Amino acid sequence: MRETTRRQFVRAATAAGAAGLAGCTGALQSGGGTTTGSGGGTYKVGYGDFRTTVQASNFPDKLYVYAVQSGWSNWPAIMTAFEEKYGVALNDDDRSSGEALKDLRAHAQNPTHSAYNGGYTYGILAMQDDLTQAYKPANWDKVPDKLKSDNGHMTATRRMTTAVTYRKDIYEERGLDEPETWDDLLHPDVTKDLALQTPTAAVGLASALSVNNARGGSMDDVQPVVDYYKQIKEGGAEFTDNFLAQFTKGEYATFVRYDYSGLNLKYNNDDIAEENVGVALLKGKNGNKGAFNQPYGFGMLKGAPNPGACKLFMDYVLSKEGQKKFLDAYVRPIRAPELEMPDEFPSQQVYSNTEFQVDYQKLVDKQSAIIDEIESKAGL
Repeated sequence: MRETTRRQFVRAATAAGAAGLAGCTGALQSGGGTTTGSGGGTYKVGYGDFRTTVQASNFPDKLYVYAVQSGWSNWPAIMTAFEEKYGVALNDDDRSSGEALKDLRAHAQNPTHSAYNGGYTYGILAMQDDLTQAYKPANWDKVPDKLKSDNGHMTATRRMTTAVTYRKDIYEERGLDEPETWDDLLHPDVTKDLALQTPTAAVGLASALSVNNARGGSMDDVQPVVDYYKQIKEGGAEFTDNFLAQFTKGEYATFVRYDYSGLNLKYNNDDIAEENVGVALLKGKNGNKGAFNQPYGFGMLKGAPNPGACKLFMDYVLSKEGQKKFLDAYVRPIRAPELEMPDEFPSQQVYSNTEFQVDYQKLVDKQSAIIDEIESKAGL
């Protein structure tokens, strides 16, 4: 994802001055922590049995967490705020969930990052590979039970729902109506410049599951999405990671990602007029729901460097302050019931009519096979 918001420009402009101050002022308290002055702060972190104290003197200049990156989930705002508050910069880690999992597996004997962040089920796979360690961040109790592991190895931080973003002005020129079902995207004037991602990435897997469910498939039967992908490929659709710049230029009229992706582009991007961007959650023509709800989360890595700073960062992301920053880019935080949601989101009725979830443990068990089958049979 390569989105940049107006809010991010403002925060980036102030970050340089704030970063200079971060190293010469006393560290701020977090979750009841105490501070003893520059370079000597101590912080209370964690939840329950994982409650502990970490020392600022042990913090690195830069913390490495997979897939915390510019242009995705409003991470730049969170990265900037964390550095301002604690003097620790975050590495800009440009990867998908699948790429992160592949890399951490490759470095299992010598971890390069402190935590995995990305699609929740990909994190569970890392846990099953014995690549993670237990840590329950502060406010762990606020996360729904189905979206955290009892052992503290994985905790969801936000959720996104598959949606279609389209150029309303181009659709009007072509005489196309707003899409309501996945079958609407099969129109030749849609498929010819449609962009989406392969299921190797969490966002691409969510898209595939959405299409499959809408067309009557299941995790045990992915032939419906295979057939669909073959059809849209023949019509000109492209499976690619980078297409937002082309969308704003009108080179792509439609793309499939998340509700957040389209809403952030619509309301926070100066490169395209707000009225020219439409965001739709789709269903099947027979009423099947077609908007998969994908959780994202994080977990500490086994033997990872800088565990103290990592714990503090994980706590910050689950704090109300951190969770609100997701909302600035229309990402639904895991603690959304405690927060005031922006009016720009589609109505709750729209979500109710289109959104669905799955047995996430079953998805974990079948995920690799599902991805392999879709990609091989559809020729992705």
